[in-house]
Amino acid sequence: MSNKLTPRMIELIETWRLGFVATVTVGGHPNLSPNGTFVVLDDSTIAFGEIRAPHTVTNLVTKPEVAVNFINPLNRKCVRVHGEATLIRRGTGEFGNLIPLFEEEWGVLADKINLIVKIPVLEAELLTSPAYDMGATEAELVAIYKQKMQDYIDD
Repeated sequence: MSNKLTPRMIELIETWRLGFVATVTVGGHPNLSPNGTFVVLDDSTIAFGEIRAPHTVTNLVTKPEVAVNFINPLNRKCVRVHGEATLIRRGTGEFGNLIPLFEEEWGVLADKINLIVKIPVLEAELLTSPAYDMGATEAELVAIYKQKMQDYIDD
């Protein structure tokens, strides 16, 4: 584990952008929310634009610890990030400085961002499927999961 994102981790995050954000409710229950507006600010900070995640925001207000997983569904590799989130409210100078990154990636969808959740990386690691331990190659896994996706699309 590291407190920095490697170039390989950054590539996975920037390619797939959908992060599964784990928080804890006030009652101590786990909450998992998919958020598809992630950006990498630098090798030690990620952020997402909150559009439809009010429960995630509520949880982060009371307990800012967060874990985020980004998954490449084809090669079965994942980046897991742990950090302590900061909420950047619309109308603040920092929001104004960061929103152009979201506008560049998502255009007018960025207008719907209620606030930006900034996550300094405390721990980051690259995870792989146990299939690799069993001798599977990346090319084999990509072929298998491309076919599964195609079969799903065709149905």
